[in-house]
Amino acid sequence: MKKLRIAQISPLIESVPPKKYGGTERVVYYLTEGLVERGHEVTLFASGDSVTSARLVAPVKQSLRLGKKVHSTIIMHMLMLAKVYEEMSGEFDIIHSHLEFLTLPFAARVSTPTVLTMHGRLDVPDYVDILKRYANQQYVSISDSQRAPAPGINWAGTVYHGYPENLFEFNPDPQDYFLFLGRFSEEKRPDEAIRLAKACKIHLKLAAKIDPADKLYFKNKIEPLLDSPYIEYIGEVDDTRKHELLRNARALLNPIDWPEPFGLVMIEALACGTPVIVRRCGSSPEVIINGVSGFVCDSQLDFIQAIRNIDEVSRAACRSEFEQRFTLGHMVENYEALYRKIIAASSARPALNSKTPRVLPQAPRSEARF
Repeated sequence: MKKLRIAQISPLIESVPPKKYGGTERVVYYLTEGLVERGHEVTLFASGDSVTSARLVAPVKQSLRLGKKVHSTIIMHMLMLAKVYEEMSGEFDIIHSHLEFLTLPFAARVSTPTVLTMHGRLDVPDYVDILKRYANQQYVSISDSQRAPAPGINWAGTVYHGYPENLFEFNPDPQDYFLFLGRFSEEKRPDEAIRLAKACKIHLKLAAKIDPADKLYFKNKIEPLLDSPYIEYIGEVDDTRKHELLRNARALLNPIDWPEPFGLVMIEALACGTPVIVRRCGSSPEVIINGVSGFVCDSQLDFIQAIRNIDEVSRAACRSEFEQRFTLGHMVENYEALYRKIIAASSARPALNSKTPRVLPQAPRSEARF
């Protein structure tokens, strides 16, 4: 099939791939590498400390979070989008943006089609209003549940995230500890993970970063709970340490309390053969099959029973779930099919002057489920 000229627009907060924490940038990295491997001509717009097989266009030398120079996050992203759409859009068959709503005014003004993967939660004040203002753009959800707050826009498809099959090592014989991995924020409920560990008298390792916005929460709600023989505080970890912690854990303890759009950490655990114990909210019932790849819980009692019964879950079955549903091959093939479908539909429309806003009639809702 004809190779495609694809632009991938990544957030500038972290490098691609991220040095430490950074879910979206990690997905962009593997998707970009997978598309290059399939022979496509890919241009990655990301920070200059990114590593990629694609052509790299870098608006800043270093990622905004770890870089030495202070930049305005919004301004740097707007400048990057201006370069993509005002200077370079004609070079691409399709533009894939991971910047969500910031992209919309730019995408609406050019004839090159844009795919917008929505990586975050949508139940945020004013978010749905801006999406509806640009309802005809091509939106991709990362779980079906993510769409719930915004049913009236053009959802072109759902594509689950995926990782290379050999990235995480399967371990059938874990060590005797449970793991909380991710970010110390109230919506992730690390405080509940700690209380569950104390109640069940299990060893819990806490490996998570602290965002500036969460420092007060950590100080007031987490630090007072750390003085316990059952709790081991590790802090933010790099990929090597993360993989080690995941593959050796008896289970990932993930008591999230928010509409999780996807949850990369869950498929990272499954890739290691590590079961996931998670609250029933957001994408968790889509990603985790109760009793097969972990336990989906509705109450504190459910969590306690899941911890006590975790050895009933087959680690081989967890790894099999990853291989059948969440590999890089699945993700790349599904995006490629979506790109071709959108390009074909776009080429049938009249050409659009890039300097004039696009005003289109309300189109029928297209839907592709992967």
